[in-house]
Amino acid sequence: MKSNVKAIVGIGLACVVVSAGVAGITAYSLQKPVQETVAFEEMFQPNPNVRLASFSGPAQPVDLTQAAETSIHAVVHIKAKQTSKVETVQRMPDIFDFFFGDGQGRSQQVRTPERVGFGSGVIISRDGYIATNNHVVDGADEITVKLNDNREFAGRIIGTDPATDLALVKIEGDDFPTIPIGDSEALKVGEWVLAVGNPFNLTSTVTAGIVSAKARSIGIYNGGVESFIQTDAAINQGNSGGALVNTRGELVGINSALASPTGAYSGYGFAIPTSIMTKVVADLKQYGTVQRAVLGIRGGSLGGDGAMSDTPIDKSGTTLEDKQKELGCVDGVWVNEVIEGGSAAAAGIKENDVIVGLDGKDIKNMPELQEQLAKHRPGDKVKVKIIRDKKEKTIDVTLKNEQGTTKVVKNVEMDILGAAFRELPDDVKRQLNLGYGLEVTGVNGGKMGEAGIRKGFIILKVNNEQMHKVSDLEEALKKASRSPEQVLFITGIFPSGKRANYAVDLSQE
Repeated sequence: MKSNVKAIVGIGLACVVVSAGVAGITAYSLQKPVQETVAFEEMFQPNPNVRLASFSGPAQPVDLTQAAETSIHAVVHIKAKQTSKVETVQRMPDIFDFFFGDGQGRSQQVRTPERVGFGSGVIISRDGYIATNNHVVDGADEITVKLNDNREFAGRIIGTDPATDLALVKIEGDDFPTIPIGDSEALKVGEWVLAVGNPFNLTSTVTAGIVSAKARSIGIYNGGVESFIQTDAAINQGNSGGALVNTRGELVGINSALASPTGAYSGYGFAIPTSIMTKVVADLKQYGTVQRAVLGIRGGSLGGDGAMSDTPIDKSGTTLEDKQKELGCVDGVWVNEVIEGGSAAAAGIKENDVIVGLDGKDIKNMPELQEQLAKHRPGDKVKVKIIRDKKEKTIDVTLKNEQGTTKVVKNVEMDILGAAFRELPDDVKRQLNLGYGLEVTGVNGGKMGEAGIRKGFIILKVNNEQMHKVSDLEEALKKASRSPEQVLFITGIFPSGKRANYAVDLSQE
């Protein structure tokens, strides 16, 4: 007990000693002469070139009523219906398939349920052309368009572009209300915008917010073009394809996506800028497909949105910071690879160049480069500003398409093949010991006839991809039509068991 008391007393004394010392120091400090006070502005020098916000008159709340009134009549409600179909589903193989079958699993005929989806669209011409999202109408067999005045019309798809998630729909009539098209590139971060659409089937809904960011990439389109306007105006399911308008009531974007852990609005909405939309829908109307200009490079962003990770970016352990120091740039698009036969290769752009501008527009990251390229067509000439060996240089580039030419790319449909197909029946699969395939049920000229393919031929693979459904062939056709070769390499078998290979030339004059 005594030792404890001593310890407590010792601690108390130590506190007294320290306190006394502090008091002594304080007393000494009070006796020193007072120094002259230095103003904050003298200690921290601001940049004199910074501009402050200014008002032409007394500050007033932003009036969005006119913008809402201008836009709400031109935003439509879209119902897309997929009818019930009979599809062949390939089951996973079980042990009996390995011992008593071909090891491929058995196919089963199933009837899919009818599916109905809802979204929005924007009337962009008085004769009934509507811009919307590809995912709103993708796979639809029937489209119904309802206007703000409750009139309903049957819609038909003019064209779609999955790469930008845009589609063009047409309704028949005249003198429809429209929204004037604004300049999305003139938008500023912090500017007020309205999102107009039909969330949760609540028609003619308007929400307000600001532009939170521009040229945003969120990685939802695999290999697509992403340069979104980010906004905190509430965007929910059903808003897709609706309008993002500025305070003047001008269309500046097509609402397309939301980022949320719950699937509902949580502060992040994304719209496709009109700088991309106007070019895409114009191509869809004129050509049926998008005339997409590509630079012919592979690379990544050095800074800003979409920047490469700080983890090593190659096998040598080079990090993003190392690469920035090596190239002498903290933002821009680093050219990691130049594709042979592309626009960049023909113009003399090299690996390790950094693209920092295009036609006078600064380029800080890949989304900004994609947005600028999306405005151009193959054959257009642009000036690309690069940094090479830490020196600035401007290169004249003639843009090409994905096929490496400047020709107009025509929309390729299944009709070009001049043949009819069906999924291989189960009895034929068992007879020929096949697990998949498409049977050619008729040939009427076209590209298939030119290649020598006859009725009864069973297609197993196209460009090394297995053919289970007719949609597999459609997808292979689309990919091949966009490639430089424009060829379908087909492997298959005749009912006699004879195997054959064909090359189908897809090029069109």
